[in-house]
Amino acid sequence: MHNVWLIAKREYTERIRTRGFMIATILIPLLMSAGIAGTILIAKHSKSNSHIAVVSTDMKLATDVQDELEHGSESEMMVDVISPPSAKTRSNLDAAVKAKDLDGYLWINPPKTSGARPQLQYKQGASADLATRSTVSHGLSNVLARENLVRHGMNQEQVAEAMKPVDMETETGAKDSTAANFAAAYVTFFLMYMVIMLYGMNVARSIIEEKTSRVFEVMLATVKPVEMMAGKVLGVGSVGLTQVGIWMLAAVILTHTALIASVMGSSGSQIAFTVSQVAYFIVFFLLGYLLYSAMAAALGAMTNSEQELQQLNMFLVLPLAACMVMLPLILNSPNILASRILSLVPFFAPLLMYMRISVSPVPWYEIAGSIAILLVTIYAILAVTSRIYRVGILMYGKKPNLPEILRWVKYSA
Repeated sequence: MHNVWLIAKREYTERIRTRGFMIATILIPLLMSAGIAGTILIAKHSKSNSHIAVVSTDMKLATDVQDELEHGSESEMMVDVISPPSAKTRSNLDAAVKAKDLDGYLWINPPKTSGARPQLQYKQGASADLATRSTVSHGLSNVLARENLVRHGMNQEQVAEAMKPVDMETETGAKDSTAANFAAAYVTFFLMYMVIMLYGMNVARSIIEEKTSRVFEVMLATVKPVEMMAGKVLGVGSVGLTQVGIWMLAAVILTHTALIASVMGSSGSQIAFTVSQVAYFIVFFLLGYLLYSAMAAALGAMTNSEQELQQLNMFLVLPLAACMVMLPLILNSPNILASRILSLVPFFAPLLMYMRISVSPVPWYEIAGSIAILLVTIYAILAVTSRIYRVGILMYGKKPNLPEILRWVKYSA
């Protein structure tokens, strides 16, 4: 343990004193805060301003849609009303859309039966203009809902009251903090993803650097290969944990400042970290880092250059990328069977189980099971990696094939 401690201390102090570490530690929180503030400002002050036409034989319905889209809370569109349409209206509108004089048009056909909804057709100029299509759909839904309420005997005041947005409070009477907790979970998820990937690869790069400089040959006179690997993993991991701790502290401070609060339009924080969330983040970050850094150490021992490492880094990137693909499933349905099984798979568990815990209550035995499976997997991978590492660090100039790697694994550690 003394040798492991010395190597870990050397890795930690060397990396934490570098200019790159200091620049990244300072710049990334600033860029993140600027990005968050900029995104919120853009979202608050940007509305759909497309130019469309509304065609209908029902003049009142067409003008109601026009008023909703031009003066609604989510849009400031320019809307032309055509009522009633002529035989050449559709061809003229198609020509205007093709010439980009219009961004699209909404054609409203009268319902076939009394009380039914009208038939709707929307043609848009740009096939990927989802924002305008979504705005038109939302505005039209509001108009049809109001007309339906009026048709059932409600007056305009009652309709306005019924259409008001719902403002929910917590059981204690405080403002609902669901959005703040979700934002914190989302930020920490991507933080964990980024740091595990970057610092896992740093372990592999560190091994390649020392193989190239032949420093290993000197160190192996007094230190065992397993001790060297353990020291590197712990030292580099401590650097990552230090950087993440600084970033999280900066995030909490920045989101509680008056500037960010004023930008977000409230007096409170918009990103709320709970004690349990921070605790689970640390636990699953450490487990995820140990898992992927052990794999990275094996890759570093098997390769002789950065180019060779790039060819093999898909073994680290693919499981992490799969977590990104499965994230919508976890967010939308955190407690269905598929989500529960995926969060127990060791290569997905650090990210997916942490996200499940952040967005929904998870039974304690599932959390304990996930941690236990991770620990067993880490132990197994470390056992295999230590054998590959012991032989691989002394191999130069030759790229090992699979049978040769399997022979390394058979050697006693």
